[in-house]
Amino acid sequence: MRIDPELAATVAAVADEGTLDAASRRLRITPSAVSQRLKALEQQLGRILVVRTKPATLTEAGEAVVRLARQIALLEHDALAGVGVDDGDGSRRTSIPLAVNADSMATWFLAPLARLSARHGIDFDLHRDDQNFTARLLESGTVMAAVTSEESPVAGCSVAPLGMIEYRAVAAPAFAERWFADGADRAALAAAPFVDFDRRDTLQHEWLRAQGVPHQGVPRHYVPASHDYALAVQLGLGWGMLPRLQEVPGLVPLGGPPLRVKLYWQQWNLRSDLLDTIAAEVADEARRVLQA
Repeated sequence: MRIDPELAATVAAVADEGTLDAASRRLRITPSAVSQRLKALEQQLGRILVVRTKPATLTEAGEAVVRLARQIALLEHDALAGVGVDDGDGSRRTSIPLAVNADSMATWFLAPLARLSARHGIDFDLHRDDQNFTARLLESGTVMAAVTSEESPVAGCSVAPLGMIEYRAVAAPAFAERWFADGADRAALAAAPFVDFDRRDTLQHEWLRAQGVPHQGVPRHYVPASHDYALAVQLGLGWGMLPRLQEVPGLVPLGGPPLRVKLYWQQWNLRSDLLDTIAAEVADEARRVLQA
């Protein structure tokens, strides 16, 4: 049995765009044609590939087809570059989906992508998630590579260390004066509000636990954007764990041990000059910016 690359690319377009209508505009065909392609491949494989919700979601079989489609597109890009084919007007561009945690995106990750985009015909499709969860996007075929805290490689992927982000518990001066006038002891930490990134972020919880304070019941604000999170701490909304790369002068450290998060680059274990070029540029930036 052979999977038609055009049909596989249609499944990937639906996954990326979220609806058949949006996929049809990207592929420049009618929504009916998109539906017919999906149905043809599903009948051929005997599997449902896409659940027609809004947005559309992939089944496990659909994820496998999308991985294939992305691998074909990547290898085609390398092959065309290898034979010196250039479209001249820059219309033949390659989309590279990557997963990255919010703090890396806000501090160091975009600079190497900007350099890469200037030199190559690449469109980056970034998926933001917690560093503990970005590897799942590799497993599903959503992305080709990811910045992750997982050292063990995802099946079918290679892994390389990038460096480490160090976080410290800090607060704005006025906030510290109000809540921690006598120091950040257990009683004060149990009462003072802190800023959480989202409900999957555990950095503040881990630091509180190290101080002997359970996080349950402690007041908190949720600010799910890295730049806005840092701004919320600077404005005195609550105390929080900030990367050293985001600290500004004047913030008051609350003491306690810093938390260090090791980051790794995982990518599909596929021979691709383009993917290797991206990995090398990201690694160079990480060596300059992150702690060893």
